[in-house]
Amino acid sequence: MRRIQHICFSFIGSAFCFYMLFIVYVCPNYTANAVRFIDMLSRLPEVQLGLIAQEPTSLLPAAVQSRITGFRQITDVFNADQLIKAARSLQADHGKLHRLIAAVEPLQVPLAKARMLLGVEGMDVETATNFRDKHRMKMLFRKADLPCARSQEVRGREAAVAFAGDVGYPLVVKPPDGAGSLKTFKVQNQTELEGALAHMAGAPALLEEFVIGTEHSFDTFSLNGKPVFHTLSHYFPNPLEVMREPWIQWQVLIPREVDDPKYDDIREAAFQALSTLGMGTGLSHLEWFRRPDGSIAISEVAARPPGAQFLTLIGRACDFDALEAWGRLMVFGTFEVPERKYAVGAAYLRGQGKGKVKAVQGLDVVHAELKDLITDHKIPGIGQEAAPNYEGEGYIIIRHPETEVVRRALSRIVSVVRVELG
Repeated sequence: MRRIQHICFSFIGSAFCFYMLFIVYVCPNYTANAVRFIDMLSRLPEVQLGLIAQEPTSLLPAAVQSRITGFRQITDVFNADQLIKAARSLQADHGKLHRLIAAVEPLQVPLAKARMLLGVEGMDVETATNFRDKHRMKMLFRKADLPCARSQEVRGREAAVAFAGDVGYPLVVKPPDGAGSLKTFKVQNQTELEGALAHMAGAPALLEEFVIGTEHSFDTFSLNGKPVFHTLSHYFPNPLEVMREPWIQWQVLIPREVDDPKYDDIREAAFQALSTLGMGTGLSHLEWFRRPDGSIAISEVAARPPGAQFLTLIGRACDFDALEAWGRLMVFGTFEVPERKYAVGAAYLRGQGKGKVKAVQGLDVVHAELKDLITDHKIPGIGQEAAPNYEGEGYIIIRHPETEVVRRALSRIVSVVRVELG
């Protein structure tokens, strides 16, 4: 591991020092995405990377290991006290800590606490909590007259039944600090409501009006409190419906016409929402609905990079490395606005049945018809375990200058490709 914090050069009898920025990235485990983030950050110029994780660095690729300056393994990266102790230890060994960052949503509040105590620049605790606590977020939205679903945090059956009586079924039940549709339930009646509450194990639950309409996202790169670049996507169908119906293969489409006036309403609301929550510098992922009457409703916002290959999609739409752009934004506070060139989309290959992948049908047809449109793919491997989420076991990414061409291609993929489990 590299341990040099700065390098001094002698030049014509004098000396000058070239100081490296020491940054620390935090993650619980080395998922494929985590390795991508660590690899990218370790390659940034004038940067030395420290790492805090729950797993040993021996699980990382050798090339990535060689670029890590300092490392601390702890049992729980979500525990603020452990995180602060590890960061202090790294700072004692390697000098001033310039950035402390992570891409996992539940880490944002403990990370903010660590920054506050260590004097590291970045999102503060109040702002991180605004993004993390969805009940608090909705209260701030309503105070700012932002359109959002009716909601209430409840701590027991009686309050939940009372809210259901006021709002009516169906309802959405989820944790106030949930992410990615995990432990999120659509309930149609009191029996289902009580069943969903049982999954919360006595913890508070956030009850929301079930918004009828199409679901979308809005991703924004912000610098010093100002949005500098954004994109939006359409979901086919809504993720909650995908989670309820195992046979559905999810699709995401980013249109080329992001700047079209028809999106002015969500653009204005999204930027106001970020300002209300206190967004400074970073990448945010906002989910929203378009109701049948054309009005919008903001669902929630996360102050971290989106998952589900969204960074790849954003990058392919503009021919730039969106992951590295996030890294440079977070580390150096810089962002070069790219040009929108293409519509892009992803079809997520989701298995039919239960168990492991035993066959993948239809890939030959897709390749013959759409090979010139495909930019990226991950084909489910035989024997691969079924994924527990709506992303499925693989994906195919499509790109073309015309949005409708991409939309038709995605529909064709999910109508042809079948992932069989057994």
